[in-house]
Amino acid sequence: MSRSAREVATTVAELFTGVFDQLAAWRAPIEQVIAASPEVRPAELDTTVADLVMPRIVEDDPLLVGAGFIADGEIVRGRDVHFAWWLGPLDANPVLGSTTEPTRLDLTTRGYTEYLRDFRALEWYAIPATTRHAHVTGPYVDHLCTCDYILTLTMPVHARTGVGDDARMVGVVGADVAVRRLEQELLAVFLDAPEPLALVNADGRVVLSTEPTLQVGQLAATWAEEEPCPGTPFRVLVAPEASASK
Repeated sequence: MSRSAREVATTVAELFTGVFDQLAAWRAPIEQVIAASPEVRPAELDTTVADLVMPRIVEDDPLLVGAGFIADGEIVRGRDVHFAWWLGPLDANPVLGSTTEPTRLDLTTRGYTEYLRDFRALEWYAIPATTRHAHVTGPYVDHLCTCDYILTLTMPVHARTGVGDDARMVGVVGADVAVRRLEQELLAVFLDAPEPLALVNADGRVVLSTEPTLQVGQLAATWAEEEPCPGTPFRVLVAPEASASK
């Protein structure tokens, strides 16, 4: 039995809701560590984050290619930028080569990370800081880690950093999903629909598609029919010719 566009959209929503639920589960322990001290020791924070994210990036055929916590530099002792971020095993990566074990993102080994000094202006940080809600950035080519198309899901982390202080944003917890891995998860569902479909983000950029003329990252024209993916910024577009024939 073929699937309707609405059923496909529901499947997409369920997948991303699962990742958002995971970020929410990681958020509370990180908030506890930060709230316990006005100036967090990097090693303590890193250990907490690694214990949380490592099981998800080393599981068999992981959905997440990387995950961790990016801290507001003011809360980590002696740091203006602090990435507690780990990458899962990578195949033929142009930056790291092929890896069989998880690796810590080390900014000191990258020669093009100066833009991260102003990381608060980057979409994956700035939007959660403004809206106080989770956000999806991408698809975009990740030149920092994977050199491949990814989606970055981030969620704000808030904590009280002083006696009597109100909780403030102290960073974002996040995860990266490679588009090619997302295709493995969803393409069969999209192909099960009777018409060509495309998954696009809020800006109309293609994430995946069964319409051969639409490539990842391309802006898709507004099609006659679409289905929102509840709880996410994504929409499933239905090919115009299919809509017109109904």
